[in-house]
Amino acid sequence: MSATDLGTLRWVDRTGGQLTVAERRSLLRPLARAHAANAAGRLSMLVRLNSGRRRQIAPARMLPPSSVLTRAAEEQAQQRLSPALLNHSYRTFAYGAALGAWENLDVDRELLYAAALLHDIGLPTRVDNVDFTLASARVARDVAEEVGLTSAATETMRTAITLHHSPNVTLADGPVAYLLSAGAGVDVVGLRSWQLPPDLLTAVVEQHPRLGFKREFSAAFRTEAARVPRGRVQFLRRYGAFELAIKLAPFRG
Repeated sequence: MSATDLGTLRWVDRTGGQLTVAERRSLLRPLARAHAANAAGRLSMLVRLNSGRRRQIAPARMLPPSSVLTRAAEEQAQQRLSPALLNHSYRTFAYGAALGAWENLDVDRELLYAAALLHDIGLPTRVDNVDFTLASARVARDVAEEVGLTSAATETMRTAITLHHSPNVTLADGPVAYLLSAGAGVDVVGLRSWQLPPDLLTAVVEQHPRLGFKREFSAAFRTEAARVPRGRVQFLRRYGAFELAIKLAPFRG
């Protein structure tokens, strides 16, 4: 298996999301880079020299798309997610779409929106030694089959979901996976928040309030780490001070 397989749908399906020693080692460098970038970026926000402070992003670039796929995904998310996790899913799309607009990326917004709504839907599952994203990807498969999505588009959406909490997702993984991971990173730990206008960050939270998200998400990830002790969530908690990073995210609640 190549290092680039780590976190993909095929990898999670085959391994249950269990990291080998070599795979954990391969994630240390990108995790360290993310921490360094976050520290520098957050400092730039404190001194008001961050790159996003005067950036303009057209609101239309962040509007949710409407299609059979997105409506089906939204229905599943509204049925299965708590209010705090549902709003996190909406914010994940908004921040991911905003970063995509800033980078002028060509992304399938329907797939990005559907993936954002479904990416955490597996968190409430209770399957030991199986990464929660596999359950999320299975719901995404069911939604895709319901609406007749092509196999290629289904694979794109599902792999974006299983990849999203790996610390090494890049544009080489495809724009949907890249922006899903980036949007979630903004909302959970503030990663790349300094690249977005402060009024945009505020407006997204006003539209989709956090509702105690930090507390609920930290508790859910503690449960996930206990269920999958060799998974990526436990890796992030052990080597990435993930719970502290959540507390220090530049949002209240």
